[in-house]
Amino acid sequence: QVQLVESGGGLAQTGGSLRLSCAASAASGRILRVDAMSWYRQVPGKERELVASITSGNMANYADFVKGRFTISKDNAENTVYLQMNSLRPEDTAVYQCNANILALQYGEYEAGYYWGQGTQVTVTA
Repeated sequence: QVQLVESGGGLAQTGGSLRLSCAASAASGRILRVDAMSWYRQVPGKERELVASITSGNMANYADFVKGRFTISKDNAENTVYLQMNSLRPEDTAVYQCNANILALQYGEYEAGYYWGQGTQVTVTA
């Protein structure tokens, strides 16, 4: 089973920083390729929104509300995507989830698709 496991969420004060990580793994095989990786966030009662994405060629895109504050990056060797969040604001409070387009080989068979992590809570206090 392909999994995305996030870490790094928690509590921060306004103006502070947090760094999220999301690592892809295949429990019964191996990851062959990871294409675009993205971070989304969701607040209860609101729709999930794209925060940032990065292509396999390291081209990054950001939502306007995080430009200049957040930085997405990835480690191809570790199949991991990061989100460095600086100058945090209370409105950044949300559950952050990563998403990745993955090709894996599991039990001798190819498995491909978009996968979601379980989410990590980020809370920014005023």
